[in-house]
Amino acid sequence: MRIISGKFKNKKILLPTDKLTRPLKDIVRESIFNIIEHSNLLKNEILNSNVLDLFSGSGSFGLECLSRGASRVDFCENYLPALHILKKNLNNLNCGSRTELFDETVLNFIDGSRKNKIKYDIIFMDPPYKENNIKDLLDLIFKKEIFKKNGLIILHRSKKTKDDLPNNFQIIMSRSYGLSKIHFGKF
Repeated sequence: MRIISGKFKNKKILLPTDKLTRPLKDIVRESIFNIIEHSNLLKNEILNSNVLDLFSGSGSFGLECLSRGASRVDFCENYLPALHILKKNLNNLNCGSRTELFDETVLNFIDGSRKNKIKYDIIFMDPPYKENNIKDLLDLIFKKEIFKKNGLIILHRSKKTKDDLPNNFQIIMSRSYGLSKIHFGKF
């Protein structure tokens, strides 16, 4: 896997070797960034944004954001094999001054155990496909107000998954990529 564009273009990203971590494929990541940068429906930009990468895995989404000029990316990952790889990727790209890594569950991070009070322009969520508390997670994001006005939430799910989403969460667009479905939404 590699960084697609920007400062770190073509730099390799290490991936966990276990089967429990599902890497975000290059083609899906490239499609997400093309939609963010070129869609008339979205008013968000990567450049100078604060990004939150939840269920980070290897960190490919957040690292791509850093490469494309995000001001800051916070990563939240607590699965040990993925966490080790994410730390290596951050060190290999020498981007620690613009990042923070949180080794805790996503719910704990959002619910208030986090020390910073940053509001995010973009939140990327790539939970395990079997994760079934997406509605609770989105409700908590809304309740804790961790995003900026008109912030963008990107949710990566299995094409087969039928999530119960909160009523105040507006899906702006959805796209399918093979086995994956990407929702672009906001509150």
